[in-house]
Amino acid sequence: MGEIHTKHAVIRFDSSPTEGDELPGPVDLLTSAFAACIIEHVERTGELLPFAFDLASVEVTAERQDRSPGVVRITYVVTVVTDEPSDRVDLLHRQIQRQGATFNTLARACEVSGTIKALPSR
Repeated sequence: MGEIHTKHAVIRFDSSPTEGDELPGPVDLLTSAFAACIIEHVERTGELLPFAFDLASVEVTAERQDRSPGVVRITYVVTVVTDEPSDRVDLLHRQIQRQGATFNTLARACEVSGTIKALPSR
């Protein structure tokens, strides 16, 4: 087990060669950082545009290759609960793709693709 000490947090991770199911491994941390970047930009864009939403979530999948180990593709689906029109939802998605440091760093290293979907507020 390894630990990352950052700011006032300690993040435990699995550093074993066989990687168990209890703690996240390095690729899990990478995809979690990518997801956090997306959610951060949903919130930031919500304030800047403004863009009204009730809830945002993201599902991220990383495709790995074993030979010459690495992540070759990241896909994502952002879901926002909003009554904003579809053109504003598309604008939000473009902002996420343009402004995220983690998003853009990973997009330079591997294929990154995804979608955004809006669910109506209740």
